[in-house]
Amino acid sequence: MVTGPTFEEMLRPNKIDPAIRASALAALDADPLNPLNLYNITWRGADDQIYYLVLPKALTGVDAEIVLLYGMNFPSGSHKVGAAYSVLLEKQLLGEVDPARHTLVWPSTGNYGIGGAFIGCRMEYDSIVVLPEEMSQERFDRISSYGARIIRTAGSESNVKEIYDEVNRLSASDDKIRVLNQFEVMGNYRFHYHVTGNTIVELAEDLAGAGIGKGRVSAFVSAMGSAGTIAAGDRLKQVWPDHKIVGLEPIQCPTLFNNGYGAHEIQGIGDKHVTWIHNVFNMDALMAIDDMDCLYGLQLLAEAEGRQTLVNRYGLDQSLVERLSATLGISGICNIIGAIKTAKFYDMGADDVVVTVATDAMERYGSVMTKLQAARGALDEARATAIVDGVFHRAGGDWVMEGSRDARERWHNLKYYTWVEQQGKSVDELNAQRDPGWWLEHQELVAEIDKRLLEQRARQTRN
Repeated sequence: MVTGPTFEEMLRPNKIDPAIRASALAALDADPLNPLNLYNITWRGADDQIYYLVLPKALTGVDAEIVLLYGMNFPSGSHKVGAAYSVLLEKQLLGEVDPARHTLVWPSTGNYGIGGAFIGCRMEYDSIVVLPEEMSQERFDRISSYGARIIRTAGSESNVKEIYDEVNRLSASDDKIRVLNQFEVMGNYRFHYHVTGNTIVELAEDLAGAGIGKGRVSAFVSAMGSAGTIAAGDRLKQVWPDHKIVGLEPIQCPTLFNNGYGAHEIQGIGDKHVTWIHNVFNMDALMAIDDMDCLYGLQLLAEAEGRQTLVNRYGLDQSLVERLSATLGISGICNIIGAIKTAKFYDMGADDVVVTVATDAMERYGSVMTKLQAARGALDEARATAIVDGVFHRAGGDWVMEGSRDARERWHNLKYYTWVEQQGKSVDELNAQRDPGWWLEHQELVAEIDKRLLEQRARQTRN
């Protein structure tokens, strides 16, 4: 069976066998469908440096340092490939899936499905991705290019119930189907807890060495899709107990905020339910973001007039603006707005560092930007200035809910309606998540999974 790196090697790729690491790096551009690219699942580049950008204060309008981890350099163009790999690796090591026998189903609204198509096919599994029909065309094209089949369900980002219904139909129709549900399986949580979380811990030291912050991260901000990425905050809170974990969802679908529902345009987040893997008892605040602010923020970077306004009117470096325009997608803009709101809400200053994430990049949203321009018109300097001031500088304390004891209890209770009533979990399983020890046990399984993979390598070497 095909495998790749351990959790520890994804965190610190310099621990990978040097010959394998060199071959993997060569394959990243020259042979992107080669299974060696599994060894490129990491937040670090060939120079062992973390993929991040420090956002200019002329854009954010706050004194706190806002730092963006970006996932576009992962295989498949998004860090969600790491979650997909971790989920499949664990299932394979535990003997739950076999490429000679099983077809994998990846329920997704986009990036996890793209990652699943990449991972599943590289690890020699027949793979099906189930996702809503209204997602961007670039998502469907990328999935097909990796060799997976596609089933389109009704609706858009927030129509996850329809995905679950189709997945359940597939499972009932064929006993060879194995569902790798990012919203439920803890391999997704473990990837971000260990790899993303500890990467941010190490990033804090790098930033301090560059004169940014004091060697700690004050807050981690992430929108919730599967709620995998926000699991990094659980690790950060263990390192810095007063660290703030801030979750984001769309105003147009404020499920945790006020039991809301609806469709929205922030592809990758706001899936109209509370996921099984989300440790809501650790979330310090919830903020809701307007989807049109995210679209306009991305348009600012997508169009030449917007980029030039950032350079000429706000003094941003031209090369940084070009990097941002290539690095950010819709949910990345959402996360930046949320990070600005977080800095303002908690009165953070120049010594504070707020870290957030760009899950994917502009290359996934060309069709969305074309549609927006056709509907709202191209930018001129006046409109670009209005976006900077209205979307970024004026982001404030509206749509903020602190994680009080009562709020966390409500967030947890919302899991009942999806996971017990619809997806077959028991009330006892749900109640078990109230115990911090439940989450610790899942964190500790990182070492067990790595041990099993290393033992498998040793057996293969002997044979």
